[in-house]
Amino acid sequence: FSLITKFLDTYISSNSRYLITNPETLLMLVKSYSAAVNGMEVTTVTIEVSIVPGVMYHFTGLGDEAVKEGRNRIAAALQCNGYLFPRKDTTVNMAPADLRKEGSSFDLPLAMALLAADEKIDGTNLASYMMVGELGLDGRLQPVKGALPIAIRARAEHFKGLIVPKANEREAAVVNNLEVYGMENIMQVISFITGQQHFSPMVIDTRKEFYEQQYNFDLDYADVKGQENVKRALEVAAAGGHNLIMIGPPGSGKSMMAKRLPSILPPLSLAESLETTQIHSVAGKLSKNSSLISQRPFRSPHHTISEAALVGGGINPIPGEISLAHNGILFADELPEFSKHTLEVLRQPLEDRVITISRAKYSVEYPCNFQFIASMNPCPCGYYGDPTHRCVCTPGQIQKYMNKISGPLLDRIDIHCEITPVPFKDISKAQPGEPSAAIRERVIKARDIQTARYKDFKGIHCNAQMTERMLHQFAEPDASSMDMLRMAMERLKLSARAYSRILKVARTIADLDGSEQVQLPHIAEAVGYRNLDRSDWSER
Repeated sequence: FSLITKFLDTYISSNSRYLITNPETLLMLVKSYSAAVNGMEVTTVTIEVSIVPGVMYHFTGLGDEAVKEGRNRIAAALQCNGYLFPRKDTTVNMAPADLRKEGSSFDLPLAMALLAADEKIDGTNLASYMMVGELGLDGRLQPVKGALPIAIRARAEHFKGLIVPKANEREAAVVNNLEVYGMENIMQVISFITGQQHFSPMVIDTRKEFYEQQYNFDLDYADVKGQENVKRALEVAAAGGHNLIMIGPPGSGKSMMAKRLPSILPPLSLAESLETTQIHSVAGKLSKNSSLISQRPFRSPHHTISEAALVGGGINPIPGEISLAHNGILFADELPEFSKHTLEVLRQPLEDRVITISRAKYSVEYPCNFQFIASMNPCPCGYYGDPTHRCVCTPGQIQKYMNKISGPLLDRIDIHCEITPVPFKDISKAQPGEPSAAIRERVIKARDIQTARYKDFKGIHCNAQMTERMLHQFAEPDASSMDMLRMAMERLKLSARAYSRILKVARTIADLDGSEQVQLPHIAEAVGYRNLDRSDWSER
């Protein structure tokens, strides 16, 4: 008996399929492998199927309703392809049993384990592959969320390969040193696992596809006539990674210029692209047959968005808009129209660049290092300060409208830029504006200076991310500049946080000028970007 026990222990630890025999029971136990995605964390899941004589079906492993409903999808898919669901006492366990399993991506590995345990197929090769895929009732494989981070996990666990639905193969094949097979249906998976048919793994030239799409923009600043001061503010924001708000009447071009901001931002690095793509993969936002995201994201949620949709969460947690904008731009058009409570939840992510969502059943963390760009009208009617339209709002209405945006949120926005409409005669006569490519060259040059400056500081890549201690080291102005800044602080009654923002913006302006020292013109321009701090805003 001891020899038999030792033999069985060896099989249990090293094989995906083993047979236990005793005088009373014939037990078939098979293992297949999948993965569970919780937040940005991926955990390998071992699916164990035990079959003994009987008629019951038992499921353990903390699966949600979609996981448990997989039994019916699997039964229909198997029957449609000439197999029957095991008509025996079947126990399914998904380990680790204390980890929540969500979604339908476990259908495929569970179906394969059931077939092997019922001795309908040879499951010897199941231990070599991780699998994910939702089964249709006809056996076709439907795309799943999180294929890219799952592929990264499969490589880390030293699996030979990963089997995914055909629609996810390019996304998963971004990971090198891992064989990725995209399958159309369960019959192809069976043929591959049993060795009846040969399939070639998906191979893509990641770097080629990544670099080919980096500068392919549909929108360009050459289309914008006039508004040179606003384009300058956007250039400064792009060069230093600063948050920016534009204030102007309807039709002045706020949204048009914001949508062109990605065309002047520095290109994504390959590491940033991989990180961004993982977030979109987990959220299920990648388009079919896509691979890496090669351009910085631009997210523009509607002002009716809920708090959960903005920051993430839900019954089954998914990233929100602020995480989908990671390494890119979050654009809030008509900022005062957003719910005030929804806007206030942006304060912590803007500072920490990460969002932690804690609920009764889970706690997840998503990165959200985004550039916040907002636009707003100066008053409810939109024409306060417009030289060509008469404003019909009272001072009280204007103040109430402006108060929808809290002071602490405004303090976290580095640049306040006022916009006036371009007259028709100027639009018709103006030459095309400076193209985005020319602006981008200056932005990249300034970012290169910042990269070299902060190379020894972990997590700091641009001026907007400087700490207070770093301000004294890298953005300390000369004596005359400090006197001017002190006067501006006292006159405008600026907060300590606004003081830091001015120094950061001034440091960026100096970088664009190629100056090592922050000088008086840089401070003056930076102070000019604090329009909403002016005490006479509602009295003009």
